[in-house]
Amino acid sequence: MTIRRVTFIRSMMLAAVLVAVGAWSPSHPAAAAAASFNCIPVGGTFMTNLGAIGGTSVPSTTLGRVTGDLSGAVAATIANVQQSGGNFVFTVQHHIVTDEGDFVYANEAQATATQVQGAPQPLFAIVTYPVHITGGTGKFAHATGDITNIGEVQVPNFASGDLSGGTLILRYSGRICFATP
Repeated sequence: MTIRRVTFIRSMMLAAVLVAVGAWSPSHPAAAAAASFNCIPVGGTFMTNLGAIGGTSVPSTTLGRVTGDLSGAVAATIANVQQSGGNFVFTVQHHIVTDEGDFVYANEAQATATQVQGAPQPLFAIVTYPVHITGGTGKFAHATGDITNIGEVQVPNFASGDLSGGTLILRYSGRICFATP
C-alpha cells in the first residue's frame, strides 16, 4: 500500500469516527484579538458519494475526498433538503480532515441546486454554495475564511427521497486567513 493511500484511508476513518461519535461541533473559538492574519487564495475539488453513512434518506452523511489546498477527507451531513421555487436547498454540515491530520471547522452551509432538464437521471447544478471556515486544529487553529462552490450532484432515486447511488463533484475557490503570532 502506498503512503498516499494509507494517509487517505486514515483521513477517511478519522472523519467517519468523528461523525459516528458526534464529536464535531460547528462552533469554535474565534481568533484572539491581538493576532494578525495571513490571507491566501485556496481552491480545489470536493468529490463524495451520497448516502455513505446513516442510510439513504435525509439526514445522511457523505464520504469523499478533497483535493487542492484543503487536501484530505470530507464527510458532509445532509441535514435537510427543501424545495424553494424551482430549486432545491440542501442544508449541509462539513467535516474536513486534511492529509496532515488537521481539522477544518465550518458553519452549516446551504447549497442551492437547480435540476438540469433532459438529463437521463436526476442531475442538479449547484448554483450557490457558500461555506464559511471558522477555525480548526493545527495550521487551521483560529483560521477564518469563505469559499464558494459550483458543481453538480446526480441522485438516481431523488424523487423517492433515496440518496443512495448519488454522486457529487464541486469546484471550490475562496480565501482563508491564518492567524500569525
